[in-house]
Amino acid sequence: MGLSFAQQRLWFVAQLDGASQAYHMPAGLRLRGDLDEAALVRALDRIVYRHEVLRTRFVKAGDEPVQVIDPPGIGFALDKKDLSSTPQQDRDDQLQALAEAGASAPFDLAAGPLIRGTLVRLGEQDHALLVTMHHIISDGWSVGVLVSEFNQLYEAYCTDRPDPLPPLPIQYADYALWQRGQ
Repeated sequence: MGLSFAQQRLWFVAQLDGASQAYHMPAGLRLRGDLDEAALVRALDRIVYRHEVLRTRFVKAGDEPVQVIDPPGIGFALDKKDLSSTPQQDRDDQLQALAEAGASAPFDLAAGPLIRGTLVRLGEQDHALLVTMHHIISDGWSVGVLVSEFNQLYEAYCTDRPDPLPPLPIQYADYALWQRGQ
């Protein structure tokens, strides 16, 4: 499947620059209060299931890149770190170091995943969710959509309700195909 023009440009730049951090999109959420880790993981997995672009890789077919969409059940690549036993004065520095490491770690566009995260336990009632995406699968507007969907899914799953989000009428690959046809 072909790429959108923006994806093709980013793929080409990645071939020239290698694993440049310039196209990494880091974000973080501070989660205070009781955390239902199972609901959090389920919400993140559901977002990856819901959005094909979040499970898309970009491989070379001849001289051209193509999109490969991995199966819906691959889930969200989530690491977990526990800083709760770290002295309070060192926690913020270690959290910042984890955020920087996650934001700067290279992505392999062909191997994926192109979205990853770390759940950091800072205390019993204090966690941070650090997420980094490659710009080839997301943009600034999309981050807001994903945060909103995460909030809705997490709230539903914490109270044993089903996914409240309506099915997506189109996926990003549909847009890329349409754009190429114009």
